[in-house]
Amino acid sequence: MQIIKDKAIVDDHWQHVAADAETIPDGDVILPLALWQARRAELVGRNGGIGVQLEPGDHPEQIAEDLHRFSVVACNFPSFRDGRGYSYARLLRERYGFTGEVRAVGDVLRDQLFYMARCGFNAFEMRPDRSIEDALKAFGDFSVTYQNAADTELPNFRR
Repeated sequence: MQIIKDKAIVDDHWQHVAADAETIPDGDVILPLALWQARRAELVGRNGGIGVQLEPGDHPEQIAEDLHRFSVVACNFPSFRDGRGYSYARLLRERYGFTGEVRAVGDVLRDQLFYMARCGFNAFEMRPDRSIEDALKAFGDFSVTYQNAADTELPNFRR
């Protein structure tokens, strides 16, 4: 599978693990928050990278103390109408200082990518029915931004 990461198309080596998985596969895995919380002691010592996926209703505060353990924090967008993931990305970057990968997953559409990047996302799993090459062009939709955001500390009038 390919994803967009840091505004380039790259191969993805991370595996998503289901919440009811009995065994955790080898390699780099993205775990649901509930699975991470239930099996934290077991997972801390495993080989391979660990990522966690936040669902709407989860809160970044729930993983704040463990952020140093994660290479990826994925925020699920079950529907394009649910924007809580935008807030989660900003909180991860600005309040908790997370510098790892913040990945948008789920119903991720081309029209959202520019705004998601402004909130702190740097990786995107596109819906399978959408063109990843076309989605990559979304980062060039606007050349000037007015407000400050996770990707720009100063508003336009102070630059």
